[in-house]
Amino acid sequence: AKVPDLILLDWMLPGMSGIELARRLRKESISREVPIIMLTARGEENDRVSGLEAGVDDYVVKPFSARELLARIKAEEDGSVMLGGLRIDGAAHRVFAGDTPIHIGPTEYRLLHFFMTHAERVYTRTQLLDHVWGGNVYVEERTVDVHIRRLRKTLEPHGLENLVQTVRGSGYRFSTST
Repeated sequence: AKVPDLILLDWMLPGMSGIELARRLRKESISREVPIIMLTARGEENDRVSGLEAGVDDYVVKPFSARELLARIKAEEDGSVMLGGLRIDGAAHRVFAGDTPIHIGPTEYRLLHFFMTHAERVYTRTQLLDHVWGGNVYVEERTVDVHIRRLRKTLEPHGLENLVQTVRGSGYRFSTST
C-alpha cells in the first residue's frame, strides 16, 4: 500500500470523529510517522489539546485561506516556508531575505517559523508562549515583547520588520499586507 506524505483530516467525520481516526492512524505502523493536519471549526484550547494527545501534528481552524493551508503543509514536509520576501530553509535551519542569509537567534527563529506558518492570524502573548516556548515552560509574558523587538531588529536591515505587526490590545501577527 502507498503511504501518503501527509494526512489532512477533518475533525467532523460521518460515523467517527477525526480525533478517533487520528488515534487509529497513530497505532498503525504504516501511518505512525505520517504528519496529520487537523481541520477544525473548534478553536477551544481543550479540543486542540485532545487532538495533540491523539497524535495530530498541527491545526488549521476553519475558515482558513488556501495560502495558510499550503504554508502549514509545507512546514510539515520539511520545515521550509516562503512568505513576504522571507524564506526559511527548515532542513538547514536558516533564514534568508531573498538570497541573503539572515543571522538569527534560536528563539527568534522559532518565533519567525511559527509566525510564517500561521500568517495573517493574531496571537496573544500567552498563545505565543504556548506555541513557541512550550506550555510547560514558565516565561514572563513580557519576554515575548523582547523577542518580537529582537526579531524586528533582525529583519530591519532587509526592510522586512513590518511583517511582524502589533495588533493593539490583542497581540501580534505576521502579515504581508499592511
